[in-house]
Amino acid sequence: MIEDLKVDAKERMTKSLEALTHALNKIRTGRAHPSILDTVMVPYYGVDTPLSQVANINVSDARMLSVVPWEKKMISEIERAIHKSGLGLNPSTTGDIIRIPMPALTEETRKVLIKQAKAEAENARVSVRNIRRDILSDVKELLKAKDITEDEERKAQDDVQKITDSFVARVDAMLADKETDLMAI
Repeated sequence: MIEDLKVDAKERMTKSLEALTHALNKIRTGRAHPSILDTVMVPYYGVDTPLSQVANINVSDARMLSVVPWEKKMISEIERAIHKSGLGLNPSTTGDIIRIPMPALTEETRKVLIKQAKAEAENARVSVRNIRRDILSDVKELLKAKDITEDEERKAQDDVQKITDSFVARVDAMLADKETDLMAI
């Protein structure tokens, strides 16, 4: 019973880490990476569709992305969607290819992006701690129902705390990696 709760806690905390990874990938660094455009939605026959489903996204060099639409008539729609995305990118079209230069990050921009990364990491920590709280309340209910002893409850609390600490440490490590990535010139 307690093992099931610990397995559930690990699964839910892993999902929180996956969400953090996704959020950190959206924060652009000075280098070009196709995942930067994951949030860009393009109107495709009246339906908002992710950019990756209407075009190939490639890294031309360290500071340049190239987008090759599958249909030539989509070029202007894709360009407009990238402008509206709020990523601060300025695409330019050359024939059938949309080139997106990645502007160099200023010190000020880096600090703003690091703040954003820290906020995402804090959200992940809060999520992990909320999962811990939920699991511990389930353990207390088991104790009230006399399904477990007080010793088992204390051991379960210690185990859940260890799991929580390990996931918080992983969140901190992910944040440190992103900060290092952002500060690299």
